[in-house]
Amino acid sequence: MDFYKVIIVFLFLVIFGLILRSPIQTGGLNMTKQTTSLLDTISVIHQRKSVRKFTTQELDKETLTQIVKAGMAAPTAANKQPWAFVTITDRKILDQLADNLQYAKMLKTAPAAIIVIGLPQEALPGKDAEYWIQDCSAASQNILLATEALGLGAVWTGVYPNIERVSFVQKELGLSEEQIPLNVIALGHPDGNFKAQDKFKAEKIHWNRW
Repeated sequence: MDFYKVIIVFLFLVIFGLILRSPIQTGGLNMTKQTTSLLDTISVIHQRKSVRKFTTQELDKETLTQIVKAGMAAPTAANKQPWAFVTITDRKILDQLADNLQYAKMLKTAPAAIIVIGLPQEALPGKDAEYWIQDCSAASQNILLATEALGLGAVWTGVYPNIERVSFVQKELGLSEEQIPLNVIALGHPDGNFKAQDKFKAEKIHWNRW
């Protein structure tokens, strides 16, 4: 009789152990994976930092495409997606941009850059066309976060609304007046120990009303 009791207890412990190790299924979603993914997402957001110096290691086309694809996953007003992306790996063009854009000197070391282009003519009509700025900004943030998630570094350097910078980038890249460069995002493998800043300020939060 004791032998059977031992067997029953053993089987119970095995089954109980399997239950504990199994992910909880809720609504068809794997909650273990969902929780891990959420933690990873929050971590990437808080770990993002501006990287202004890069190693000479190049970025392949597949990686750059993956990053731009993340940019295109951003929300846009009425889903108009009024954007385009110019990905640059040509050393001569990167140096030209670095020499002529005051805040983009880090392009001298960056192996690549992504320029987010606004297309107001493809946005909402009339005054609402200006939503292209928010749309392209959301895409730019996605690019920065995707770069961080891949263990790379990036920094957003502003172009629009500075008319001189806009005109220069348009001329350098062969853009029309209707194709407006919002920024130049330098990216690559960080050269140095760059740290994220803690920007949280409780006093900036207002509940229900100002």
